[in-house]
Amino acid sequence: MKNILITGGGGYVGSRLVPYLLEKKYNVRVIDWFLFDPHIFDYLQNLPSLDTIKGDIRDQKLLNKCLEDIDAVIHLAAISNDPSCDLDPQLTRSVNYDAVLTLIDSAKKSKIKRFINASSASVYGIKEDKNVTEDLSIEPITLYAKYKAETENYLMEQTSADFSTVSIRAATLCGYAPKLRLDLTVNILTHHAIRKGKITVFGGEQKRPNLHIQDIIYLYDMLLKIDNEKISGKCFNAGFENFKVKEIARLVKQTLKSNVEIETIPSNDQRSYHISSQKIEKELGFKPQYNIVNAIMELESAFNSNKIKDPDNPKYYNVQFMKENKIT
Repeated sequence: MKNILITGGGGYVGSRLVPYLLEKKYNVRVIDWFLFDPHIFDYLQNLPSLDTIKGDIRDQKLLNKCLEDIDAVIHLAAISNDPSCDLDPQLTRSVNYDAVLTLIDSAKKSKIKRFINASSASVYGIKEDKNVTEDLSIEPITLYAKYKAETENYLMEQTSADFSTVSIRAATLCGYAPKLRLDLTVNILTHHAIRKGKITVFGGEQKRPNLHIQDIIYLYDMLLKIDNEKISGKCFNAGFENFKVKEIARLVKQTLKSNVEIETIPSNDQRSYHISSQKIEKELGFKPQYNIVNAIMELESAFNSNKIKDPDNPKYYNVQFMKENKIT
């Protein structure tokens, strides 16, 4: 499988995944709005193995064109995170559900061999179980998680001998990427510690499963190569460290070795997720190579080297960006 379509490839994960796959000699086609950073891949434009298409996955005609001569799809495109989805439920449904079902149908019709779906650990909702495994029921409590869960179910139903499918229930990602997000737990706390010298923790008891962005990239590469029988029609949790938010804050402070103040404020946010990733290690041999400390150090280096320019820019924050740009 050498010809890969990445939907939403201009986002946080895609901005690090695309150059990685190009380096591994894949031919990569990207479809994305490119709203956050229209020039994210300018430095790669001379490569014949990269084809970038500015467009919307809701455009059926364009989508069919994007699927031509493709072996595998990595589906990343979405209105990302819970608050962003709540801004416009109709938009969220059209992008995160209706368009994805059409994409799946079109991919199968186009004889795509493999469909890799970026789902989320949030599909489980709030669980008291110490080990949240793939065998437990999914009980999404947010619009974002609901459509991730429903997409998983539909994709599984479309699985066939000629159409291999897999869904990855990823933990909250962390670490640096060219199209950076500073609205993810580890990234937020590190950013505030570096620039403000103070971390504000809302609640703090909520658990967040975490995974370094480079590890999800290694995983997607693995999923392009692995045999059908190991993954087809399955879903896998993909995480590493399950920490409470207050524990992550302390870890940021310790890693940066600075006099960072940690302030805790009560919060009504009850979203608390923790997952077991034993299945993916046992069945696929996937084991993360990086941890939260690596992500913190990576972000610190990016700030110090001025890779992160104007960190107050809305492009680093999904909700703020969507509000200001009135995305429809």
